[in-house]
Amino acid sequence: MHRVIVLMIVFLAVGTLIGGSTVCALSRNVSKLTVTSTAFRDGETIPTKYTADGANVSPPLSISGVPSGSKSIALICDDPDAPRGTFVHWVLFNWPVREKSIPENVPPMQKLANGAIQGKNDFGRIGYGGPAPPSGVHRYYFKVYALDIKLDLKPGSTKQQLEKAMKDHIVGKGQLMGRYGRK
Repeated sequence: MHRVIVLMIVFLAVGTLIGGSTVCALSRNVSKLTVTSTAFRDGETIPTKYTADGANVSPPLSISGVPSGSKSIALICDDPDAPRGTFVHWVLFNWPVREKSIPENVPPMQKLANGAIQGKNDFGRIGYGGPAPPSGVHRYYFKVYALDIKLDLKPGSTKQQLEKAMKDHIVGKGQLMGRYGRK
């Protein structure tokens, strides 16, 4: 037993010295971000305006609790209730941390005026694609991440590419969940 403990201490010490990702992931303190919207509260119905049945514009989001030293904000909006698995509605990254909110109706452009970049959603388009569930009520998670770097990703990057690039760089995270079902 003593030998196992000594080996674990040596592993952690060596990992720290060489910057091992396992050690970094275990020791990193990830702050809780608060994500809110003036359009709907957490767990409530997303107004039709922000869906494919309405104007299909992105909802306004406010972010608080971003740790000092953060370099950028990333966002993934997805629906885990989709029939064929999680469906991605929005990929956004390199949002400036000085901007504590993401306004309504972010234009579907690869590069935004503030330097932010948008990825491709599962509709095959750049930017936000609102809820359009085939049946039932689905949950839509607006997941926001504070990162300690600006990401070197191209416009049109996918959720998977973003998640891979963010690995070991998340210093804060939070989410807002809204529901939507067609009548």
